[in-house]
Amino acid sequence: MHKSASLGEIAEELHVSKTVVNLSVAVYMLAMSIFPLWWSSFSETLGRRSIYLVSFALNAVFSLASGLSRNIAQLIVFRVFAGGASASVQAVGAGTIADIWEPRERGRAMGIFYLGPLMGPLLAPIIGGALTDGFGWRSTMYFLAVYGALVFALILFGIPETLPRKTQEQAAASVSITPDSIAVAGDENALSRVSTRRSVVQAHTKTAGMWLKRVLIDPLSILKYLRFPAVALIVAYAAVTFGSLYVLNICVQSAFSAAPYNFPPLILGLLYIPGSLGYVLASLLGGAWIDRIMIREARRANRYDDRGRLVIYPEDRARENAWISATLYPGALVWFGWTVQTHQHWAVPSVANFFFGVGSMLVFSMATTMLTEFMPKRASSGVALNNFVRNILSATGAVVGQPLIDAIGFGWLTTGIAVIAWLGGNMALFAIRRNSEKWRKKMNEQMD
Repeated sequence: MHKSASLGEIAEELHVSKTVVNLSVAVYMLAMSIFPLWWSSFSETLGRRSIYLVSFALNAVFSLASGLSRNIAQLIVFRVFAGGASASVQAVGAGTIADIWEPRERGRAMGIFYLGPLMGPLLAPIIGGALTDGFGWRSTMYFLAVYGALVFALILFGIPETLPRKTQEQAAASVSITPDSIAVAGDENALSRVSTRRSVVQAHTKTAGMWLKRVLIDPLSILKYLRFPAVALIVAYAAVTFGSLYVLNICVQSAFSAAPYNFPPLILGLLYIPGSLGYVLASLLGGAWIDRIMIREARRANRYDDRGRLVIYPEDRARENAWISATLYPGALVWFGWTVQTHQHWAVPSVANFFFGVGSMLVFSMATTMLTEFMPKRASSGVALNNFVRNILSATGAVVGQPLIDAIGFGWLTTGIAVIAWLGGNMALFAIRRNSEKWRKKMNEQMD
């Protein structure tokens, strides 16, 4: 849904304020942070493909229901479920990448994978602006419903299961009924028929409780991985970066829709292109660059196993690429904020958006890949945890972004966020470089 084009129209048609409509965006983002905890947990048992099919079928249904909403309450509820359904691919998709690609090639694959979620800032404003201008805001919901159905069909006929069957069987075995769980020990005449029935009922009750625990409680156990310093720092670094992206997107919409620019919705959509070009460039080239850095560091350390293969560690990815990106995207934030604050030509802040896209994408690619390698047996869980934290920050940004712009202006807002991002990012990288070996060994001991 193209926010700048449809906020006013939704508010007017549904007889609510723009603040309430903004709330619908925030709860949508919260749904995208929470639901992947369940999707990733289920994917470890049921397989990746099954989760894709179920979630995109639900996404198509709830997107259609969003378009048919007659009041703001219906719109918010249906958007929550539509967002939660579509969010499956964020965590489970990274798990699929980890299933297929070896670590030495995973950075490049993860970079290409991340083109999907980051193409939204490029395509959504353009498509959403055109649809809203021509057919109204409901057309964007119908478009999303058709798109979800199309993705469902492509997955159904084009994507096989990637999770190893052994992994699925091990996970399912932990909650399945076995013959031993309902067998009656000893001689068949030793127990009465009543006690036999009681044993069967107790076994089924125990199994139902185990399934209930797995459905309701186990997904939340993903949060416990934040106790590991390496995971917590990577997640925090990526979350601050992602939150910065959403604040920047709000600044783009707010700055270019007001004087002296006064651009219409379609032009506003086009102004997201420079940042998205940065995402694309960093995705296509940055992932391969990170892989080469990782291999280089392993060779420098002369780390080979008994079969002569390189031994690669996750922290090998955090080298010059990490330090460059930790400064590049905060600097681009400051550049954008003060150039729009002083009403420079639109091309000047747009160049800043491009460099923000490059810097932030290098962070996303590195952080996601490192999480799958710090947690090789729970790759999708690590990424779901990352999505949980970062989408909470992005939802917060969606709520407080415009009020902060009104209060302190673009320049000081972007400068404040840039300082937090620069200090936090560099401190996290320093800590990971200094302690990662110790942390990784401790994690392996506790997770085995």
